[in-house]
Amino acid sequence: MISSSSGSDGLSRKANIFGKARQNIVDIAEALNVPSYRGKQIHEWIYTKGVTTFQDMANLPRSLQQDLDQKYIIDYGRVLDSQLSVDGTRKMLIQYSNDPKASVEAVFIPEDHRGTLCVSSQIGCSLSCRFCHTGTQALYRNLTAPEIVGQYMIAAWMAKDFPKTLNQRPNVSNIVFMGQGEPLYNFRNVSAAVRTLTDKSGIGMAPWRITISTSGVAPLIPRIASELNVGLAVSLHSADNDVRSEIMPINKTYPLSQLMSSCREFVKCASPQSQRITFEYVMLDGVNDTDADANRLVDLIRNLPTHVNLIPFNPWPGSNYRSSDSARVLKFCNLVRSRGIHASVRTPRGDDILAACGQLKSSHDTKKSAATI
Repeated sequence: MISSSSGSDGLSRKANIFGKARQNIVDIAEALNVPSYRGKQIHEWIYTKGVTTFQDMANLPRSLQQDLDQKYIIDYGRVLDSQLSVDGTRKMLIQYSNDPKASVEAVFIPEDHRGTLCVSSQIGCSLSCRFCHTGTQALYRNLTAPEIVGQYMIAAWMAKDFPKTLNQRPNVSNIVFMGQGEPLYNFRNVSAAVRTLTDKSGIGMAPWRITISTSGVAPLIPRIASELNVGLAVSLHSADNDVRSEIMPINKTYPLSQLMSSCREFVKCASPQSQRITFEYVMLDGVNDTDADANRLVDLIRNLPTHVNLIPFNPWPGSNYRSSDSARVLKFCNLVRSRGIHASVRTPRGDDILAACGQLKSSHDTKKSAATI
């Protein structure tokens, strides 16, 4: 079960050992005057067996269990709320013990052949994309690497993936950084989280099963390939600079020419398994959904290995947009396909619980919380 130790004031008085790399845990073991292999055992218990108390680490001496328990906790975060959609999608509202005023959402989407976890990288967002619910929530702070990995651990526990066994087919098989926040504006912590998730001595997820989605932070896009070797998704939503700048203000900083140049550099650096870029395109009635928009999109991306993911707009309270109707979406998709580009229409998942694309927004008092920093 998922548990953690905390002080009477609700804030932990112990250091959180969760999220530390294997060598860091080895260093902790040696500082406690035990052999280095004990650190490797602790690391294995945390990341492959999913234990959350030192007393459950059966092959550790009782004295070491007690020493660890006096100084450390294993804390992924706490699930404040869990909602289950009629389609099986689960949305989790997660709170972290070091910052109880703030919370973040993660979404698990089960399918027959895989299970995808959508993780958040920030609490709130600074980009203010006009069609995105998260964009109405001011940026509060970046998530740390342990807080990001903790979203996976919580979902894996709920999906009964622990303890991991040889040749096990995990229920949480894929991770997409498509939740709250812009991952590339938190690149250091996102990178550290990816390294933890792909560490073969621990969680061991294949890099090609992880995708980082960006709204277009062009200078950092090649590093997704060169440093992390994971997949790339680009929230494009228009191939017209003026329209994109209107609905995505980041385009004023990194216009389409610069974005496409970075995408080409990504392809040069990427491994064959991660080369194909997914371009996400939300279908907004009367904004970006004409035949001319479709042709403009193809002209922009045609020389890249790519897949276009068309997303019918998912409404949220206070939104000013409407989704293109199904006939218009299908015609747009067929036009893109007719010109040789792979394209599909995403089936909305979890929209009845505001868990679909563009609908995430956690509840916290940003002004009140920020005043305590």
